[in-house]
Amino acid sequence: MERLWNRFSGAARLFICAAVCLLIFSEAVSAAPREPWITAEAAIVVEASTGRVVYEKNADRLMHPASLTKMMTCILAIENTSMDSTVVISPSAAATEDTWLDDAAGRAVRMGDLVEEMMIVSDNGAAVAIAEQMASSVPAFADKMTKKARDIGASKTRFANPNGLTEAQHVSTARDMMMIARYGWNNPEFRRIAGMRKKDVYWQSPRTLGLSVETTNELLGVYPGMAGLKTGWTNAAGGCFAGAATRGNVTLISIVLNAPDTQDRFRDTVKLMDYGFSRVRVTKGPVKEQLGQSVWVHDGSTYKVTAHPREDIRYVLFDNERSDRCGYRMEMPRFIHAPIKAGDKVGELVVTYDGKETGRIDMVADESMGKGFSPIGEIVGFAELLLSPILG
Repeated sequence: MERLWNRFSGAARLFICAAVCLLIFSEAVSAAPREPWITAEAAIVVEASTGRVVYEKNADRLMHPASLTKMMTCILAIENTSMDSTVVISPSAAATEDTWLDDAAGRAVRMGDLVEEMMIVSDNGAAVAIAEQMASSVPAFADKMTKKARDIGASKTRFANPNGLTEAQHVSTARDMMMIARYGWNNPEFRRIAGMRKKDVYWQSPRTLGLSVETTNELLGVYPGMAGLKTGWTNAAGGCFAGAATRGNVTLISIVLNAPDTQDRFRDTVKLMDYGFSRVRVTKGPVKEQLGQSVWVHDGSTYKVTAHPREDIRYVLFDNERSDRCGYRMEMPRFIHAPIKAGDKVGELVVTYDGKETGRIDMVADESMGKGFSPIGEIVGFAELLLSPILG
């Protein structure tokens, strides 16, 4: 081989080396995952625990979210009412477009059964019945939905109804819908409901079988790891889908808005998930017990409270990123005010890669604290008052 190499001139050797380097580079490039080609007008896929974006397309464009709206209706029902309460189907709910309850006016049904049926088969009338039960009217419930979206961080979203039927002022974005989906995913009851494939719904008094429904999510039980979440379709919104899938210790959440048809929304989701799973891995970071931080308290029975992250740190890595370049910092207020309940958010832990933020974890109080008097707290509070112009 050495003799053969020596037969080449210097220029020939240089050419061969350049060709080999080009071949190696092209192989490396071809090995990197290519971004998916998505038919939908807008899409996003993120790692679920941090919300770190893997891919996005027009993610901040205002659009109609169709029945992805029902994720918020489900969240409010889970958080604010008893699933064992009774709902009587009103004539307006029974008369809603695209409902399975068209002959059910006056029938009584358990709230939990109605919420599950709404999510499984995307029943518009069920969403209206839930809204009427929980608020004075559909517009009043829509206001609660919009406020909750703001609290979650979905600041561009405006809800006008609980089901996603097209209205000019009923809009959201792929990014906002992702935030709502991530919020719901963190609730075990929401995850359970969003992953149901079928349901028998019974009327009450007397208890008789009313409906048997099967999911509109064609990826459940088909795409490996698919665990939910919600389908949507209207002529104005096109094909919409919120998906959640888990493989190993990686969970991805995807949103597709305005795909050309009902099948394209699923095909696009498969592309997004495949792309995400090809790029993302998760490694363990410090456990929450190692990351305590004290915060001064105004007007409390003692002068400080200790907080820990709500969960262990997980470093989310893309492609060839390295865990030794991951880190974290805590963003804590100088003071908080009593009363405080155990589990209340009092700050945030920011997860970073090369110093850039990749995710956040709530720092929550370890114990409850009522209002009261603490000499040390009063002294520190007075010092804070004096120093606040200097500290900013």
